[in-house]
Amino acid sequence: MQTEIIIAGFGGQGVLFCGQLLAYAGMDEGKEITWIPSYGPEMRGGTANCTVVISDEEIGSPFVHNPQAVIAMNRPSLDKYEDLVKPGGFLVINTSMTDRKANRKDITVIEIAANEKAEELGDQRMANMVLLGALLANLPVLPADSIKKALKAHLPERHQKLLSQNFDALQEGSKYIP
Repeated sequence: MQTEIIIAGFGGQGVLFCGQLLAYAGMDEGKEITWIPSYGPEMRGGTANCTVVISDEEIGSPFVHNPQAVIAMNRPSLDKYEDLVKPGGFLVINTSMTDRKANRKDITVIEIAANEKAEELGDQRMANMVLLGALLANLPVLPADSIKKALKAHLPERHQKLLSQNFDALQEGSKYIP
């Protein structure tokens, strides 16, 4: 089985890290993986997105046209990627950074005020983990334990003190099942 995911937002929201974490967790589980980051020259505040493909078999192409899932961390990402989600797929929307609802009725839409949830957990930077937790609760492409192991193994040393907050954010997001 092959699962294709796009994660998109502004630079500085943890978009690329979120995708990289999925890729590391997939590799640690013995899956075939592609991860392709894309970001503007502005970095923080500019556009950023990444595609992740997780498969049990060899991946024919790393390019994603109609993903099973999109995490839209802001309005421009929602506008750009909503129509690309495969019918029956999942769209996870950070309502903290969007001012409209999804238009599609043929997909599962998960809306979370991720910035506010992350602030309640003590650090707004955890919004990406809240959204990832919601995605994985609805599309269990990888077990939550693999994500936690990947966080422990791949989180930079200077951020290891944030492990428990990341775990809490993943758990908080996992509560969002429509």
